[in-house]
Amino acid sequence: MYQKFQATQIFTGTELLEDQLVLITQKDGTIEGLVGIEEAGDDIQNWEGIITPGLINAHCHLELSHMKGKIPAHTGLQEFVKQIVGLRKVDDPIIQAAIIAAESEMYDNGIVAVGDISNTTDTLAQKEKQLLAYYNFIEIYDLDPSRATEKIKAGLAIQAQFQERGLLAAVVPHAPYSCTFALLKLLATHFGSHTITMHNQETAAENDFFENKTGDFLGMYERTKVSLDFFHATGLSSLQSVLPKIKTAATSILVHNSFTSAADIKAVKKEMPNTFWCLCPNANQYIEQAMPPIELLRTNGANIIIGTDSYASNWTLNILDELKTIQQHHPNIPLAEMLGWATLKGARALQMEAQLGSFEKGKKPGVVLIEHADTNGLLSKFSSARRLT
Repeated sequence: MYQKFQATQIFTGTELLEDQLVLITQKDGTIEGLVGIEEAGDDIQNWEGIITPGLINAHCHLELSHMKGKIPAHTGLQEFVKQIVGLRKVDDPIIQAAIIAAESEMYDNGIVAVGDISNTTDTLAQKEKQLLAYYNFIEIYDLDPSRATEKIKAGLAIQAQFQERGLLAAVVPHAPYSCTFALLKLLATHFGSHTITMHNQETAAENDFFENKTGDFLGMYERTKVSLDFFHATGLSSLQSVLPKIKTAATSILVHNSFTSAADIKAVKKEMPNTFWCLCPNANQYIEQAMPPIELLRTNGANIIIGTDSYASNWTLNILDELKTIQQHHPNIPLAEMLGWATLKGARALQMEAQLGSFEKGKKPGVVLIEHADTNGLLSKFSSARRLT
């Protein structure tokens, strides 16, 4: 009737506990509670490592999984985006096979829920199987303000297809540099109670464009034959420039944040307090050889969560690999803090905390074992995560 788990340590979603406790679940994985070993009775499974709730991948592009290894690392964002467009044009069976393989990898690596960017319905058939929980972010972008209404209509049509199948979906902006103010204004009327997400300050050129109307993004507009007469420099960072347009979101996720400043964080805390800052460090390394300002975010009390981005921009879809990269650059961050980013905070960002993210009675968060972790709170290159339920 019950499953009982004991390990070297248990991470509850908020704290890392030592080994004299036993996690008890029902047969289907529903949490009964944590009890002392003397109260747990027989049939206890004993594991070496850390037992944790299932991991949350707060940012992915599952539909791009067929691009694995297709784009060389360290191209820079401009070249990366340019190559993405051409690589989308492949046969559907190839796309579907890659989606299935990528989802299976995430499942095996202990991921239970994903905030997934969708520009198409390519992932719909696989997501209907409900192997993982998804919050589907229907991404909208366009550089021409005259097409804003048309783009919103197309995005809402895709959103409807997900919702008709009982899947969470919201229309969201791609990034400040790829959404006109006209498009953002229309998008905001559809935010409602949804979580929204947006790629943010992934490259320094994004801030250059908004502050001074200079830099690499001018070339992007030239290539698409869109006149920039409508756009005037704001004198503010990209994030502060678009914040008035998106601040009505109930919950928001800002992704990458490699060139975010203390002033940006302060502005978001004031105008959009229910915001989560999603770090995808391996993707930042892959594209721009950059790291997000993690200490700055921590110092300013930002809610941090973790994503993998896509196989177009990463070597694996593995949350533990993201934590290893963070630890390499910031070995002072406690493992318990990072695990909180990857579990309960991620669940809150996706509005899934009623079921996921922590070992609270009645939840069904999944039980994951992290092996080969140092009891001093460090991951090693051999550390791995796998599902127990």
